[in-house]
Amino acid sequence: MSWLFVILAGMLEVVGVVGISELNKRVSARSILMLGGGFLASFIFMSLAMKDLPMGTVYAVWTGIGTVGSALVGILFYKEPRTPLRLFFMALVLASVIGLKLIG
Repeated sequence: MSWLFVILAGMLEVVGVVGISELNKRVSARSILMLGGGFLASFIFMSLAMKDLPMGTVYAVWTGIGTVGSALVGILFYKEPRTPLRLFFMALVLASVIGLKLIG
């Protein structure tokens, strides 16, 4: 169950980051809720995961999911560049996250 909490925390971090992007475009209740709610829920799930998993592993996986997830959202919805090198390094981050899961 702890790994599910880490995955949810990472996905909710992406929601918070999207909230930041939306807030920069226009201040609205929706963007504020995405930012605050996304990060708050993310931290709650992170703390639940840390009850059973090492802090360093949880933080590394959370950061990796947030990094790759935010980059993918940027590519898919915000017309950010989709270069081969960018995709390669995103894949490296994802491989590292999977590696931490396999050894942890």
